[in-house]
Amino acid sequence: MFDIGFSELMVIAVVALVVLGPERLPRVARTMGHLLGRLQRYVSDVKSDISREIQLDELRKLQTQLQESAKKAEETVREEMVKTESQLRSVAVGRLHGCEG
Repeated sequence: MFDIGFSELMVIAVVALVVLGPERLPRVARTMGHLLGRLQRYVSDVKSDISREIQLDELRKLQTQLQESAKKAEETVREEMVKTESQLRSVAVGRLHGCEG
């Protein structure tokens, strides 16, 4: 997470020991550890929430595409049914007129 080398970490520890003193340093280190853990969990939660939102957005787009495809297919089928019905009626009318003559 942080790009800190061992030597830099040792300098920070020595400065903290001098500033805080040996009595308060373990308590402060423990508190910092808890805060760092919370921060890491928070970042992880935010990442997972963003990932879920992206997946939901993709699913919504896919759903819209599927609905549009279904509507187009339904329109095509209806058009073909109307054409077929019209052809059948014209054949039926032709046969009726052919039989009457």
